[in-house]
Amino acid sequence: MTSNFTPSSESQSNIPFSQEDFEKALAEYDYHFQQGQVVRGKVVNYDNDVAFVDIGGKSPGLLPLREAALGTVTRFDEIFSFEEECDFLVIREQNADGQVTLSRRELQRQEVWETLQQYQEDKTPVEMQVTGSNRGGVKGEIMGLRAFIPRSHLLAAENLDDLIGQTITGLLIEVDPEQNRLVLSQREAAKADAMGEIIVGHLTEGEVVNIKPYGVFVELAAGVTGLLHIKQVSQKRVESLESLFSVGEKIKVMIVDVDENQRRIALSTKELESYPGQILDQKSEVMEKAESRIQDSSS
Repeated sequence: MTSNFTPSSESQSNIPFSQEDFEKALAEYDYHFQQGQVVRGKVVNYDNDVAFVDIGGKSPGLLPLREAALGTVTRFDEIFSFEEECDFLVIREQNADGQVTLSRRELQRQEVWETLQQYQEDKTPVEMQVTGSNRGGVKGEIMGLRAFIPRSHLLAAENLDDLIGQTITGLLIEVDPEQNRLVLSQREAAKADAMGEIIVGHLTEGEVVNIKPYGVFVELAAGVTGLLHIKQVSQKRVESLESLFSVGEKIKVMIVDVDENQRRIALSTKELESYPGQILDQKSEVMEKAESRIQDSSS
């Protein structure tokens, strides 16, 4: 009885696979990488100007030194090891040798812009080391991106060259990746800090900076301004605020409400009166005895 023998799959797997067979199998795959695509790979070799990255294609990707990372990079071994896998962005499609050009810098740049946009939305302070100055303000870097603080947003703006080398904390007031604009405000950061020190129910001193028919604006600290509404001045009706207060005058006020989101602070002096209308008759005495008045009312 004759039987036909068919090799099992296990037997077939033992058949030698030549280099020619391997190259043919490799050629059947389409390794077409497109510009803008994020790929994963690791550096397998490099020279002074370019690194070769294994991204799973027939040819390694090319990573120019200038595209290796944000900031200043002089050597590949400063940031890469042969065992480390990273994400890269394809910035130029295949050349005649089937090699694509990659960028780690551009991918990091996109990630940093997204982070900074979130920081702006959350009002998270950031630090910038000042590297230079011009007539308009000071410049530096944040997470490898160029940033700027206008003179009007600095706390000390007399001699800008003195700030070079210093680290300044600010709030982001403009984050525009399309225009490559990153602008901070040291003043806004100081205001945010001051807002944290302003507590409802506390007595504080401030300077009258503006008077309107509906109320008096009082600067409390670090440029933070509160409103003393005309109805909060006295327990008695007030006819004219300008006859009672003057710009530049120091007064004591009670914090009655704080809206941190809107940066609004409501103030009161009627809480300091011993009787309705006292501030209209004896304003200086109300100011002098403000602390004892608050202590008496809280006990």
